[in-house]
Amino acid sequence: MAHRKGSRSPYYFFVRDQLPELQRRGLPVTRVVDAVPYCSQAWALLTKEEKMAYTEKARKWSEKKCSQKTVKETCNLAHPVPACLTTKIPSVTSLPDASVMSWKNDQAVVADIFYFLNIYSHGKLPSHCEQRFLPCEIGCVKYSLQDGIMADFHHFIDPEVPPRGFRYHCQAASDATHKIPVSGFHLSRTCYAVVLRELLEFVQPARGVRPHFYCRSNDRFRINWCLNRMASITAIGIESHLELLAVEDLVIGLYQKKYQKEPSKTWVCRELDVFLWDFSSNTRCKWHEENDILCCALASCKKIAYCISKSLASVYGVSLTAAHLPLQDSDYGESTNTKMVILDAGRFQKMNAECSGCDRHFASPSQDQEFVPSHCDSPCGVKTSFYGTSTMRGRGITRLLKSASDLSKSFSN
Repeated sequence: MAHRKGSRSPYYFFVRDQLPELQRRGLPVTRVVDAVPYCSQAWALLTKEEKMAYTEKARKWSEKKCSQKTVKETCNLAHPVPACLTTKIPSVTSLPDASVMSWKNDQAVVADIFYFLNIYSHGKLPSHCEQRFLPCEIGCVKYSLQDGIMADFHHFIDPEVPPRGFRYHCQAASDATHKIPVSGFHLSRTCYAVVLRELLEFVQPARGVRPHFYCRSNDRFRINWCLNRMASITAIGIESHLELLAVEDLVIGLYQKKYQKEPSKTWVCRELDVFLWDFSSNTRCKWHEENDILCCALASCKKIAYCISKSLASVYGVSLTAAHLPLQDSDYGESTNTKMVILDAGRFQKMNAECSGCDRHFASPSQDQEFVPSHCDSPCGVKTSFYGTSTMRGRGITRLLKSASDLSKSFSN
């Protein structure tokens, strides 16, 4: 039942009249658009006179809508709205971080506590769907520069039923990312009410203090929508407890506080888009770790904390610990390239055999040029360790290479 925005067809009014009867029969219809597939046959059986009655309803509705628009335009001419107020405001804006403004010294910076939050969904549905997202996993970490990751929070969420006709869309999106099943997932036992209540208990906001929640700017719309959806269904108020900010703005504020100069947002985004810790232990949740799936809501939060620790802990004179970085990564030097990862073990062994004793480094084919720039737009006066010459490998690849090396040595002996 497609119709222009701001118009109503005779068929629309017919379907609307059929809603109570369809609901009485137990059909899953709550809106006119849900009832459209069930009414086409009944509409075809109507007489010409009966259809004319609905045509008249549509005509009267259009006349009323047109008169309301005329009145509104007349009022606008009499009292024009300033141009600055007519600009459409995006649903998620880049808000200044109040905590950045309150830092008095470096000690206040390193002691401040941040929460990194992410919520995964079974895909993204079109704008005309009431359910834009179906929350299925939530992850959050409590972090400070001084203590690293202090605590973490994770749940698989029991999602709502996908809208009719979008089940395959949702499952395909999940299979391409976090691989959480749309239904029948044995770990999805947590409803919306439990998630929000336990999230607030995890944060434990003090009276008059609003915790600082951060996420990637590209994820803010999805996370805000999911939180508001869960709150509206469960009637749990979160507005007074949760304010979601962009982590890119936090990193810029941390650099600006120390050096009085801001790095570019493009540079910050690039530094947060790292692969180094994808396979690190104690990063993903247990289920994603056991199934070797990279996309994990908890891991995305922890990797933000790792990136901030790696780039800013030394800037503020903080010693790195196992709470700041995974144990196997905290021992690497400052030349670690966080964007390089060896994926082709056979290629590595072949190249290593051709040049024994040489320190060879590889990136994935698409990254050979992109992530080794001749110049870096890092902030002036900041020594960054993101562009080095060392190469990090996943634990599985490392074990494979080590076992192959040991085996070749045993044969040579």
